Amino acid sequence: MSDPETTPDQSLSPPPTEAPPHPEPAASAATTFSIWPPSQRTRDAVVNRLVETLSAPSVLSKRYGTLSSDEASAAARQIEGEAFSSAAAAASTADGVETLQLYSREISKRMLETAKARASPGPPAVEGVTADVSDDL
Repeated sequence: MSDPETTPDQSLSPPPTEAPPHPEPAASAATTFSIWPPSQRTRDAVVNRLVETLSAPSVLSKRYGTLSSDEASAAARQIEGEAFSSAAAAASTADGVETLQLYSREISKRMLETAKARASPGPPAVEGVTADVSDDL
């Protein structure tokens, strides 16, 4: 008196159901990631890289000259501090990535301004071109 269409295996197995949702791992709920502000370790690394760029031979130093280690260290700390302050002021209106990009642009801009200001006085020379000014007008 068994149903010919039902086999014993089918009658014992539960009907298929949806899989339960995968719970979030407990660690990810407590972990947050923030790109701004950078850690002190990151800021120190930026300063060290600026010192290296300003005081060692580089593309920048070929054009504008190098700074002594002491000058480069003081300039690097000032550049990073000003760039950080500028980016932090904009942090309330921008997301972390935009703020970090602003920080990076400010560092680059200020580094170039510093290198130019410390370069020897005189008109900038373009390779192979002399700076002759004439009054032919």
